Amino acid sequence: MRIYNFTQKNEISSEAELAKNFFARARGLLGRKRLEQEKALVLPHCQAIHMFFMQFPIDVVFVDGDRRVIGLIKNIRPFTLSPIFFRAHFAIELAVGSIEKKQIALGDVLIFEEN
Repeated sequence: MRIYNFTQKNEISSEAELAKNFFARARGLLGRKRLEQEKALVLPHCQAIHMFFMQFPIDVVFVDGDRRVIGLIKNIRPFTLSPIFFRAHFAIELAVGSIEKKQIALGDVLIFEEN
């Protein structure tokens, strides 16, 4: 899947993976040593994340039902919890530094496209 920031007119991820079921959501990024810059993991029905047993920090973008960015967390570290974003429908996990590099801001509208 591709994630495009309609507001900023740039691509967030050319290789986003959708965690389609309970097991994919529960596994998340566990067991990986890093997340490459162009990759992302999209967690549907997600209002918060945990970083228990993770090996590396990440950036996280929370998106509402209108695909509007409502929460940004930069550099969330292993063994921590994110705040809860009650209006969130998706969480997008990205390589650390992606929020700044891709200029993702609150209120941006994202487009999700199948490859």
